[in-house]
Amino acid sequence: MNNFEYVRATAIPDALRAVADQAGSRFLAGGTTMVDLMKCGVEVPSALIDITRLPGLDTIEAGPASVRIGALSRMSDVADHPTIRKEFPVLSESLWRGASAQLRNMATIGGNLMQRTRCSYFREPGVYSACNKRNPGSGCAALEGVNRGHAVLGTSPSCIATNPGDFAVALVAFDAAVYVENGKPRRIPIDDFFTLPGDTPDVEHPLSPGELIVAVEIPTSPALRRSHYLKVRDRESYEFAVASAAVGLELEADGRTIRDVRVALGGIATRPWRARTVEAALVGRTFDEPTVRAASRLATEGAVDHGEDRFKIDLAPRVVARALLTVGGTS
Repeated sequence: MNNFEYVRATAIPDALRAVADQAGSRFLAGGTTMVDLMKCGVEVPSALIDITRLPGLDTIEAGPASVRIGALSRMSDVADHPTIRKEFPVLSESLWRGASAQLRNMATIGGNLMQRTRCSYFREPGVYSACNKRNPGSGCAALEGVNRGHAVLGTSPSCIATNPGDFAVALVAFDAAVYVENGKPRRIPIDDFFTLPGDTPDVEHPLSPGELIVAVEIPTSPALRRSHYLKVRDRESYEFAVASAAVGLELEADGRTIRDVRVALGGIATRPWRARTVEAALVGRTFDEPTVRAASRLATEGAVDHGEDRFKIDLAPRVVARALLTVGGTS
C-alpha cells in the first residue's frame, strides 16, 4: 500500500489549485478506474483530489440543438434519462451495455472517457515489464504475446492496445466535443481527444497537466435520432467488446436514398475509430442489404493483424453491416 493524501474539493478552482499544488496528484470521481489501477500498481498517485462534490457538473441537458452532459453525471443516470433513451438511443445503449449495474451507478462520464486499456501487459506491472504505455521505451510485449483482444487499426510498433470504451465510440460517430477547464475553458473536438499511439503510447489525450473535464456535448441530428449501438463480445454481459459499432442513419424523403450515415467502431482499434470510408461509400446510395454489406467491408481497410487478433478484420465489417441493417429496419 502506497501512502497518498486525500483532498475533497468543493469548487472547481479549489480542485484545480489542489491538483496543481502537488506533483503526481490525480482527480478522483467514481473511482471505478483510478482505484482499480491503484490496486494493479499502474497508478501510484501522491494525492487524490475528490471532485464528486463539485457543483453543476452532474447536469444532463437534452435540447433541440445538442445534448450536454456534465462530467460528473453517472453512467446510469445518462443511460436512463427519458429524453436520451427516446430521442438519442445510441447514447443510452452504449452506456447500459458497458460494465455492470453497480459500476454504472458509480462511474462518471468524465471518468469513462479517461479509462485505460484492459491490455493485461499494461495492467500487470509486477509480471510484465515491457509496456510502452506504462513504461515508455520498454517495448510492447503484446506484439509477440497473447493478443486476441488487441487492435488491428491505429496500431504502431510501439503499441497495439485496444481502447476499451463504448460510450466514446458513440461520441466519435456523432462529432461530440469535450469541454475542459484549467483556469479557462477549452473545447476539444472528440476526434482530437483520443490520440494514436505512434511513438508515444503513454500519451492518450491532449490534456495539459491539471486540466479537468467538465462536460461533453453532442450535436443533435436526424442520424442521431435514428441510431444504434451493437456490441459483440465473448459473453452476453460484463465483458468488453470484441468488436462494436455505433451507427446512425438519415434517409431522403423517398425513404430509400441515404442522406447521412455515421459509423464508428470499438474493440478493434487503439482509439474509437470513425469509419469515414464506409460513410462515404453509402451517402447518396440506395439503402439495401447488398449496398450496406459492400460498404461495410471497407471498415477494416488498412488493418494489420498480429496473429490471434486476425479474426477481427473479418468480424468488424459484419458488425457494422448488422448494426446498419438493424437501424434501417431491414434486419
